[in-house]
Amino acid sequence: MIRALAVTVSNRAAAGVYEDRSGPVLAALLADAGCEVSGPRVVPDGEPVAEALTAAVADGYDVVVTTGGTGLTPLDLTPEMTRRVIEREVPGIAEAVRLAGRDKVPTAILSRGVAGIAGRTLIVNLPGSTGGVRDGMAVLGPVLIHAIDQIRGGDHPRVS
Repeated sequence: MIRALAVTVSNRAAAGVYEDRSGPVLAALLADAGCEVSGPRVVPDGEPVAEALTAAVADGYDVVVTTGGTGLTPLDLTPEMTRRVIEREVPGIAEAVRLAGRDKVPTAILSRGVAGIAGRTLIVNLPGSTGGVRDGMAVLGPVLIHAIDQIRGGDHPRVS
């Protein structure tokens, strides 16, 4: 079983200004991908993101997927906080997520989300919209089991 944590990054949702909409979608899609899901945990952007990711790695989650904080505004700091925590990037995931939404929403390419490994935890940043989460999970879902197997030390499948 893959243990997953969904984290919503939103200053306004964390302050109670509005309800988190993308986190519940993310949690449901992670469950649909076969994960045992915790969250969504809602945190404001900045240092609380790095703290949540560091705690998740220490707690032994296999995957942490964030939604939000990946845009161009001065307060969108999730990629920077993620880079503080990860040890190795997995750029193909982030690149594929951006491309997945591009034809429907051209501004999807402006997402600065990253993906990488911290210890034995895969961390992936998705955009903060429900559509961005759906597009991102359409990319991540099909490769998630293999990625986690690889992080755990599994071998590549052999074709007979």
